[in-house]
Amino acid sequence: MTESPPRAWAEIDLSALLHNLAVARKLSGKEVMAVIKAEAYGHGLEETARALDSCGLPFLGVANAGEARRLARAGIKTTPYILGATLPAERAEIASNEWTPCLCSLDEIAHFNQLGRAKPISAHLALDTGMGRGGFLPDQIPEALVAIKSSPGIKLTGIGSHLPVADEDETFTRQQIALYDKIAATIPQDHSPFYIHISNSAGLMKYHSTTSNLARPGLLLYGISPFPDEQKQLKPVMSLKTRISVINELPKGHGVSYGRTLLTRDTKAAVLGIGYGDGYPRSLSEKGTKVLINGTLCPLLGRVTMDQIIVDVTKLSECQPGDEAILFGTDLIVSDLALKAGSIPWELLTQITPRVERRYL
Repeated sequence: MTESPPRAWAEIDLSALLHNLAVARKLSGKEVMAVIKAEAYGHGLEETARALDSCGLPFLGVANAGEARRLARAGIKTTPYILGATLPAERAEIASNEWTPCLCSLDEIAHFNQLGRAKPISAHLALDTGMGRGGFLPDQIPEALVAIKSSPGIKLTGIGSHLPVADEDETFTRQQIALYDKIAATIPQDHSPFYIHISNSAGLMKYHSTTSNLARPGLLLYGISPFPDEQKQLKPVMSLKTRISVINELPKGHGVSYGRTLLTRDTKAAVLGIGYGDGYPRSLSEKGTKVLINGTLCPLLGRVTMDQIIVDVTKLSECQPGDEAILFGTDLIVSDLALKAGSIPWELLTQITPRVERRYL
């Protein structure tokens, strides 16, 4: 039996991904760690990693050992870097596979030292310069360095920190980077290469660290700028699409969707096969949200439901079941959609559910 096409799908343009990586490298002038955690921001972990694996990157940034394991099973050669503190139960697997952890506590240092007795583990030291999510505070760093120096099972091959408000608070971010650079200049670099990194996408696009030699872009790689005025140099990688399933002629005053939004005129209403069960946010309901059908922006009618939405196609001269509708992509930037939803593009991209088929171009 022939398999029917999906009602909703995401087209992933891998050439756009490589374009954005080139932009990141140009902005950085240094090495780049591609952050591909959380299914590569919803784009698909393995396929995104395969596209990046031959690009000569020192690391692929992942959230945990499970994501690193998937890369290994997919045959990815680029070293996974574990972003954030590790759980005790993860550490033996990380050590045995020679993945790179960041050390956020004295307990991690002690445990990895034990695990690295036969073969020292390459690790980075995490510094907390303002994020409050993990790592050593400035006054704790001397103790951490003493612990590492007395740990023959660990090779310190880098240091890193994170910017919490690089896209919101320029004054604090400049102070934070200055503090980081001051600390970084005091840390011995006993192994080569030695990586120094703090910049996320916003940090890479707007700020400069005097000591860093590695950047960690995430959102930028997927073609979305944290600063709207810089969007033009990037290419969105994901286009979220669906199809019209049916078109109804509804009279003025008729209700639409849950809650019965009442129509103010006779309306040609198209039902699309996507909803919050696919990751299209319910919070986009009644916010002036539009979708693109046959080159025309069509307003969303009523509330987003689990599997379907309804849009006004009255102004379309040509429209029929089976026609494609674009929810976001090159012409409808996901950042604008996130603003309407009261959210952020990171959340919208990562919440696209597995039942939305990914198609790689």
